[in-house]
Amino acid sequence: MKRIFEIDPWLITSHQLEVKDKRLQESITAIGNGYMGLRGNFEEGYSGDHLQGTYIAGTWFPDKTRVGWWKNGYPEYFGKVINAPSFIDIGITVNGVRVDLAKSKFRDFTLTLDMHQGLLRRSFVLEQETATVRFEFARFLSLRVRQAAFIQVTATVLSGNAAIKFDAGINGNVVNEDSNYDDHFWLPDATDATAGYIQMTTRPNPFKVPQFTVLVQQALRRDGVPIQGNVSSEPGRVNAQVTAKLAAGEQVTLEKDVVVVTSRDVAKDAQLVATQKLMQTAQAQSFRENLRSHEALWAQRWRGSDVTIDGDVAAQQGIRFNIAQMFMTYYGEDKRLNIGPKGFTGEKYGGATYWDTEAYVVPMYLAVTPPDVTHALLQYRHDQLPGAYHNAQQQGLAGALFPMVTFNGIECHNEWEITFEELHRNAAVAFAIYQYTAYTGDESYVNGPGLEVLVGIARFWADRVHFSQRKQMYMLHGVTGPNEYENNVNNNWYTNTMASWCLEYALQRLAKGNADVVAKLAVSDTEAAHWQDIIDRMYRPEDKQLGIFVQNDTFLDKDIRPASSIPADQRPINQHWSWDRILRSPFIKQADVLQGIYFLNDRFTQAEKERNFDFYEPLTVHESSLSASIHAILAAELGKSAKAVELYARTARLDLDNYNNDTDDGLHITSMSGGWLAIVQGFAGMRYNHDTLSFKPFLPDKWHSYSFKLNYRGRIIGVRIGKQAEFTLLDGPELDVMVFDQQVHLQEGVHDAQRIDI
Repeated sequence: MKRIFEIDPWLITSHQLEVKDKRLQESITAIGNGYMGLRGNFEEGYSGDHLQGTYIAGTWFPDKTRVGWWKNGYPEYFGKVINAPSFIDIGITVNGVRVDLAKSKFRDFTLTLDMHQGLLRRSFVLEQETATVRFEFARFLSLRVRQAAFIQVTATVLSGNAAIKFDAGINGNVVNEDSNYDDHFWLPDATDATAGYIQMTTRPNPFKVPQFTVLVQQALRRDGVPIQGNVSSEPGRVNAQVTAKLAAGEQVTLEKDVVVVTSRDVAKDAQLVATQKLMQTAQAQSFRENLRSHEALWAQRWRGSDVTIDGDVAAQQGIRFNIAQMFMTYYGEDKRLNIGPKGFTGEKYGGATYWDTEAYVVPMYLAVTPPDVTHALLQYRHDQLPGAYHNAQQQGLAGALFPMVTFNGIECHNEWEITFEELHRNAAVAFAIYQYTAYTGDESYVNGPGLEVLVGIARFWADRVHFSQRKQMYMLHGVTGPNEYENNVNNNWYTNTMASWCLEYALQRLAKGNADVVAKLAVSDTEAAHWQDIIDRMYRPEDKQLGIFVQNDTFLDKDIRPASSIPADQRPINQHWSWDRILRSPFIKQADVLQGIYFLNDRFTQAEKERNFDFYEPLTVHESSLSASIHAILAAELGKSAKAVELYARTARLDLDNYNNDTDDGLHITSMSGGWLAIVQGFAGMRYNHDTLSFKPFLPDKWHSYSFKLNYRGRIIGVRIGKQAEFTLLDGPELDVMVFDQQVHLQEGVHDAQRIDI
């Protein structure tokens, strides 16, 4: 664990340039607005080790799948996010010397991400023999004009005389760090130095995936006045040079406004006109005015989502950092998009959709965003249902197999255990529909489009199982569960359990579904009976002597020993051990059996939960970002408060403290809901089963109180947990909630909190 930023409730601040951890610093200070995002790179450039990253939502490239031995059913291509043209560039020279913090002499360095509004600020004092100059940078990606970025740099001469030259440019000649042979994914179409834009198109591909075209334009203002500067260009690159000669006490401010449009929204031939209109809107306000409009929209989001913690500033900073980064990645504005595990913060996983969204993000977004935000995530999967049928057909199976990794609904990952074996992702998609319905009470989706998804998933499971004549039970062989430290196992308990649940839920909803949809799906009585037989006779490994559900058929034959037996200098094991050694070990990457217990929580007794938690948690190394939150929730439910708080810290500060030593290549965006889940579902014990909102709260020992709001079925409910549990109906019709075993009535228009001793 390494902490490189100060602890503050709203700010992520460092007063030191982390040369050895520059990539980590860049990841943590990444910003986005749902349309695009940037790593925390320096505007003036940096010649030391770092990872340059600019990303535009929905733009990607289908690279040829490269595997040693081709197998039938492999995806044709490997989808990857591509580094977009860099538009933050403002090269700086002072008295003829290039400013480069990898080489220049400087002092008083400060780097701050303000989570109130996703504003990144940086400053330092450059020291030369002939001049001392203070530079202050600020940038944000607008929520008001989502295609716009605003960048400002102010230079103040503290001593001497300074001839300062700014080279403001857009550079489309970029590559991915993980490119094969430095592949360039972008080819130049048009470059216009006078108008300040470049237009680039992704290179052709043989997979019939549409090419993407982007147009990026910049406009400059010096001290608030539009200025063109001395312009120059080359294919895929434009530059505008602005110079200033300043004496001690004088300053100059350069503002760079940028607009980015893509062919996802605007046809290639119409992009220049669209960009110019957007630029007019952006430049109708000053940098400060644009920031004020942007901050007002952030304030609106924070009003419904903020979690306050009194008594633990590190915990407070962690949860706000998570919420801010998630909202900078996705807020439901574009139903064609989803939430990639790295969001806009790095190349790894970037831009692709995994099962993380349905399993981890949906339950948080249900409670802290307007309902249409989560509905958009469900619609995303329904819109890609044809791709799910294609994926199943590629494996010679019926029904719909939603992809583990995708941009367009087609599976685009080439690792065997992911493409062929991590079938549990299908269950997460179905469970998200269940959660949306249970939380909102809105059955219109599950009875219509959602039912089409559920039946497609059910038909897949019904074909993928096989019947064991010896045991007279249905089984699933050759799978990988959520715990990716075991591949190609038979009868993974979680996968079998959730497959059976999917069939059960599909049958339940068919009985209530829209008549036209039910008729179109044509589930015969024979087919329904077969599903019921699978439900009744699904094999789930269990050890009666230990009283636990067994992770898979041979798990207990391993050398069972706790993770505490691993020497500290060999952790994390995924960075020290061979894959073979990991697969043979008993150590668990993330919740597997416990994931199923978390999902289907009300189906298990407290004794079952406790026995399984006590057996599996000590074996878990938590080397998946998705692990700690599930364990924290179950630990809280079981009264293991110290363990719950420990695991909350791990999930809420996973990236801020770099727990797994892997944040340098990007943040773990889709696991950032884990801090919220740990507090609300864990510490506050919130559940919403059977049309009842209930709570079983506790207060961590070192905390004085914590509070949050829930958007529940047209109501806004305020919850504060201190020495007492306080519930306030802030808006909406009256409601009864259960607190422990006590019914609490929240009345419309009565804003006094209802208090329960805990």
